[in-house]
Amino acid sequence: MRIAIANNPGHPQFEGAQKLAEVVGQKTGGKIKIKVFGGATLGKDTQVTSSMQGGVIDMAVMSTNLLVGVAKETGLLDLPFLFENEKEAYTVLDGAVGKKIHASLEPKGLVGLGYFELGYYNIHNNKRPITKLEDMKGLKMRVTETPISIETMAAMGANPVPIPYAELYTVLEQKIVDGGGQPPINMVYTKFGEVSKFYSINRYSYTPQSLLMSKKVWDSLSADEKKIFQEAVKEAVDFHRQQSQKKSAESLVELKKTTQVNEVSSAEIARMRDATKPVIDKFSKEYNEPLAKELFAEIAKVRGAKK
Repeated sequence: MRIAIANNPGHPQFEGAQKLAEVVGQKTGGKIKIKVFGGATLGKDTQVTSSMQGGVIDMAVMSTNLLVGVAKETGLLDLPFLFENEKEAYTVLDGAVGKKIHASLEPKGLVGLGYFELGYYNIHNNKRPITKLEDMKGLKMRVTETPISIETMAAMGANPVPIPYAELYTVLEQKIVDGGGQPPINMVYTKFGEVSKFYSINRYSYTPQSLLMSKKVWDSLSADEKKIFQEAVKEAVDFHRQQSQKKSAESLVELKKTTQVNEVSSAEIARMRDATKPVIDKFSKEYNEPLAKELFAEIAKVRGAKK
């Protein structure tokens, strides 16, 4: 089997896929071998998605916001300021709502096996540190080519510019845009910190990643093989998340060597959250309102249990 990964060896996304390959290999006695293809060598995200739907590529790891064109429900996980912390996100994603969101992909030829993560997006730019909502005004900010990303950045006062991820380093270096939003790991592993003066931590978007399999491939597996995959996915997800949290913390330390880092105050984050509330209301309705209500209820329940 081939699994497509956008990032390179050393990145938690790649390491999680390698762990999956290792565990599946062990549990099947080498009968099923998985080869990890990093650095988007099997194609861009949209190409990989259609190749999986056709059964040409077996598996992939992909940010949920890139799957909105396949099943709109996946966009609910891209709503701004959705999860307060990783533990909250893991509980919700691994529960009934996370499973329902993945189930929406099955009629389109994809099976969601579990959730990796890219972590929390924060603001990077070359103009000024972001210490308050007004500092976002007028900044030309690169966003992913998805409606929620575009409207979230606009709601915070910036001018969103949709640009593919692969072109981001160049457009920052050439000052075509002022900045964008990235998690600490990407700032270091893809060297965006070298072309960004300021990094302001406001955790405005948590980005889950779906560990996906072609439904054609999934349906060809025996019941025992499916069970092995489910067990292996659990191990790989746990391992990936540990690596992700560890490397996020390490990346933030490393980033401070090239980039000025500041924490946005909780009062200003609350203002940013208020500014983006219309985005949440709009896309909750558009992307399956009953499921959105279930998602918010589940988050409230998890928060309540912690108090």
